[in-house]
Amino acid sequence: MKVLAALLAATTVHAGEPLPALQAARDGTTVSGVSSGGYMAVQLHVAYSSRIAGAAVIAGGPYYCAQGSVFTALYNCMKPGRWTPVPAVSVLTAQAELLAASRAIDATSNLARSRAWLFTGGADHTVDPAVVHALRDFYAAYKAKVILVANAQAGHGMVTERAGNACDASESPFIVHCNYDAARELLRFLLGALAPPVAKASGRLIAFDQRRYAGDDARGLAMDDTGFVYVPERCAKERCRVHVAFHGCRQGAAEIGERFVREAGYNRWADTNALVIVYPQAIKRYSPLVFNPRGCWDWWGYTGPAYHMQRAPQIRAVMAMLDRLGASM
Repeated sequence: MKVLAALLAATTVHAGEPLPALQAARDGTTVSGVSSGGYMAVQLHVAYSSRIAGAAVIAGGPYYCAQGSVFTALYNCMKPGRWTPVPAVSVLTAQAELLAASRAIDATSNLARSRAWLFTGGADHTVDPAVVHALRDFYAAYKAKVILVANAQAGHGMVTERAGNACDASESPFIVHCNYDAARELLRFLLGALAPPVAKASGRLIAFDQRRYAGDDARGLAMDDTGFVYVPERCAKERCRVHVAFHGCRQGAAEIGERFVREAGYNRWADTNALVIVYPQAIKRYSPLVFNPRGCWDWWGYTGPAYHMQRAPQIRAVMAMLDRLGASM
């Protein structure tokens, strides 16, 4: 019986069921992400700064860095050089101010009450540390409480204590074990003191129908049909805070299965800290209207020019998920 119970613990429900209505706490919602997921976390945070209390970003850069250009995204915002520098923070904050004035995003003054935890790896040859430093400067311009962690050994990926590739790797599944629990550190910075984690996650990892929240054509938004949410047992009965974790390019479930949602490190902290973890999923698309060959989140405009605003298709979809959970109403 003990073996059977262990097999049933932390199981995944694969029926594409609805996202549960949990009556989650409406304050304290936070976000995090890796690479393109980091850029997406920043966009969600800035667009809805009245509702999102903080963001954690691994290998990502400042809001509106790509300025609607895939060339700028690939060079200025990933591998900046002499002729392709990271855009000046003053330019990016000016754009944010214009958007806030037009109510396309929340008032930027909210950011002064928020927190931002940032991470860059010295062995990351995909996103240069200078890009993450620019993100630090962006948040600092708004008086947010920001911390930047620089790890000389880390490659490009989600940083963990034990799971994944060697620490300096930058390859699939883009999870690297560096004897550093990034999930713990970012949650502690964003949420405050944490209770010790469980030895093994025991909540439910639910595969839910993401199409309900992505509009009539989820495929047209480069979002997968299925997303994931981790729900500790206690959160079915009491109000819990919500954290949204965005995977990076080539890191969605269609690429690496459930490795990110199980191995990134969030779930074991969720059980003891009354925290629901939402794992939205992007996917590759090759259509004439949406070209996203690496399954990235949109931080340069492949879903349209409003990709970084409240009306952005992917941002609307994630906020609809939070509405369903009761976390953003």
